[in-house]
Amino acid sequence: MKNIFKILFLITLFSGPVVGENIYIFDFTEQELSELDVRKVRGADNNTVYTVGSNESGNYLKAVANNAASGLGKEIKIDLNKTPFINITWKIEKDLSGIKENTKKGHDFAARVFVIKKTGATPLSNRAINYVFSSNNEIGFNSPSPYTKKSIDNVLASTKKNPDEWVTVKANVKEDFKKFHDLDVNELDGLAIMSDTDNSKMKAIAYYQNIYFSEN
Repeated sequence: MKNIFKILFLITLFSGPVVGENIYIFDFTEQELSELDVRKVRGADNNTVYTVGSNESGNYLKAVANNAASGLGKEIKIDLNKTPFINITWKIEKDLSGIKENTKKGHDFAARVFVIKKTGATPLSNRAINYVFSSNNEIGFNSPSPYTKKSIDNVLASTKKNPDEWVTVKANVKEDFKKFHDLDVNELDGLAIMSDTDNSKMKAIAYYQNIYFSEN
């Protein structure tokens, strides 16, 4: 992806529905998908195709990226002192095996969810943590984006361990901003989903479900 901050696009203000102590970010419905701004990454040949579906666990989003890169995002205000944990359920049906994800030519992920903290007047000054479902690296691997050190790629799931199966992961976003950016972040400003293959020119198929913030 040429610039992770390019998909911090003009997105609607969203506080998130509260279910118990959990704050859900997406409904994954046809209506929601029609209202979200889809922004193609500059230089990408195609848009990622997003569609909604459902299974016994509820609604999900399917992403098909064929030499493509575009994302879905929402501007959010999440109190990380109250709900610091991000929870993600996702699956990779077709991964991107063989690419070097921490290089410019291979910086693609079949599934990624990244969180944003505004730290300046322009999008380029923002800091991001990019939680990824890797096709090649082990869980726990992390590296700065080859395009900007202001974004950190952090592997929460890997097809090396969970190929073509649903997996649920969790991360402490507040602690991660301190660890990776040395920032004490009390409030999150944005979140986006993206499946991208614009650098590798390959095809990936991924699914996202139940993305929410929790107290623990």
